[in-house]
Amino acid sequence: MSSVSIQFPTDVFAALRKSPEEVATEMRLASTLLWYSRGVVSQGKAAELAGLSRAAFIDALAESGISANQESLEDLDEALARA
Repeated sequence: MSSVSIQFPTDVFAALRKSPEEVATEMRLASTLLWYSRGVVSQGKAAELAGLSRAAFIDALAESGISANQESLEDLDEALARA
């Protein structure tokens, strides 16, 4: 497994009132939410990358105001027209 290291000034953690581990977890979730919202990864893959169950990832999507559905209305209209 590969890893990524990001360095922050120590006072960032005090300002956020979070440990480095908590910040890393939040950043991991934030990146997967972004990738999912852009259609880069599927819901299942995003959940896996975030270290969450799919149900927990769907809850995180809702909390973030991101739709759990990656298809646009146009996509759905086209699918209905083909059916």
